[in-house]
Amino acid sequence: MSENAVDIQDKKTDKELYSYQQGAISQIFEKFESAPEDYHLLYQLPTGGGKTVIFSEMVRQYLKHHDKKVLIMTHRIELSKQTSKMLTEFNVSNKIIHSTANLDDQDEYTCFVAMVETLNNRLNEDKLDISNVGLVIIDEAHYNSFTKLFKFFEKSFILGVTATPLSSNIKLPMKDNYDELIVGESIQSLIDNEFLARAETFSYNVGLTSLVVGANGDYTVKSSEDLYTNFDMLSKLMQAYEERAKGKKTLIFNNGIKTSLFVYDTFRAAGYPVAHLDNTNTKKERKEILKWFKETPDAILTSVSILTTGFDEPTVEAIILNRATKSLTLYYQMIGRGSRILNSKSTFTVIDLGNNFHRFGPWGADLDWYRIFRTPNYYLDSLLNDEELESNFRYEMPDDLRAEFGKTEDVYFDISKTYIDAVRAGESSKVVLERSIAQHARICIENSEDIFDAYDLSKKLGDDIDHRLHRYSKCISKSTHNFMDWLRQDYRQKLRFYIRDNFDAVFEEIHGYPPED
Repeated sequence: MSENAVDIQDKKTDKELYSYQQGAISQIFEKFESAPEDYHLLYQLPTGGGKTVIFSEMVRQYLKHHDKKVLIMTHRIELSKQTSKMLTEFNVSNKIIHSTANLDDQDEYTCFVAMVETLNNRLNEDKLDISNVGLVIIDEAHYNSFTKLFKFFEKSFILGVTATPLSSNIKLPMKDNYDELIVGESIQSLIDNEFLARAETFSYNVGLTSLVVGANGDYTVKSSEDLYTNFDMLSKLMQAYEERAKGKKTLIFNNGIKTSLFVYDTFRAAGYPVAHLDNTNTKKERKEILKWFKETPDAILTSVSILTTGFDEPTVEAIILNRATKSLTLYYQMIGRGSRILNSKSTFTVIDLGNNFHRFGPWGADLDWYRIFRTPNYYLDSLLNDEELESNFRYEMPDDLRAEFGKTEDVYFDISKTYIDAVRAGESSKVVLERSIAQHARICIENSEDIFDAYDLSKKLGDDIDHRLHRYSKCISKSTHNFMDWLRQDYRQKLRFYIRDNFDAVFEEIHGYPPED
């Protein structure tokens, strides 16, 4: 190693660690000193808790007291660069092993940072000397791409770090590759101690039964794009943004480039400052877009999963999950992009348009990571499927629409209960929709001065109507595309006819006097 590198290595870092970070380092080093040299340890800490800070200080201390080398693995080149920069800030001289790196000077370094695929190639080509590597650190360890490299480090202590110790592949649980889990500070504790911002979550119920689960265990891009590019979902997205996030710097996560482009066009047509980013953008384009996003107070950035890791922008004020996922890790990663704290920011907004809140619970819930690590199947099997989730939904009118029905104490109509009561009474299932139409007409008339006001109000009930028809289709076990299209048109037409034929009688029944001519 060069004299310059040694001098840098021995300097004391100016970085100050928080007490929980120092405690984590002590806990990990204690295990390092007492466990076998080939021990595999997994450390969990929430996004924003400073995992890179912790293992950078660990590397500094390790190299100071051990005559061995350190290797850090990441799964993306951006993370390699960020890790290398952080190590340098801790006065750790390091070398990035990228696809074109010259390894002739590798003997001058005791710390290497490498992307997993590049490292795999170099090791298989026998171009990197790892004979004296004593400590291997794996960032975002829940990705299974790292495990194929473990065979090269049979005499090294392996430390995996992750925010969610749940494997990206259910068939390859983390407990099969790690001997022990250490759980760090919880999200709630980091919020209470003002290290992370608090999430204010607004969940909009979405029908997801058209989605298809792929071989990786998550929803396919095609089925997601079929759902999230339709007019109703784009309208719901715009409505949610304008109700909860308008004027805030907003990140929108989608499942598919096509969806993100549809979102971009929708917001651009509405006059909002918006940009789209995906993995086909050049480095220059990406840099320009992220610079614009950073400098624009009310910017909206719509993207695919490219920003779930390795992206740190504390000025983000709102996160929109314009997708559904069955991955707890992805759920936490997406929301975590808004959790960075600033002097002027102690909370951030989360808008969920994928029923993810109902599936996983609130971000920062008190999850038993030890149990999830030991028995991941038990946790995954306990999650409700989409049918079960949606059966518990109750439609709630947006606040501005509910205000237009202010004279009605309760606007809710329970389709499932009405159907069960009708079946028990020996009635035809069609009476369920007849009673629903009558109730819809009644609340429109109750909040109108004349029949034309009632017609106008009935046109604003689209989401409520669709929710009721969805529940009805589940009750009668008939939900083909053509049938649902016909049902929507038929319901709206019959509602208008009902108001026309019954306005005077219902108005007088409600108010005690006939409507004015």
